[in-house]
Amino acid sequence: MTKKVALACSHCGTRNYSTASKKEAERLELKKFCNTCNAHTLHRETK
Repeated sequence: MTKKVALACSHCGTRNYSTASKKEAERLELKKFCNTCNAHTLHRETK
């Protein structure tokens, strides 16, 4: 089962992306481009 999650920038905190996640035990972490920071930063799954 997949659930829809939001990804927030670890540097500035803005929620830029949403994706589907299958894992429930650990939070998803991806390196994505942040328009606010204007750089590639680590984005983490939010609640």
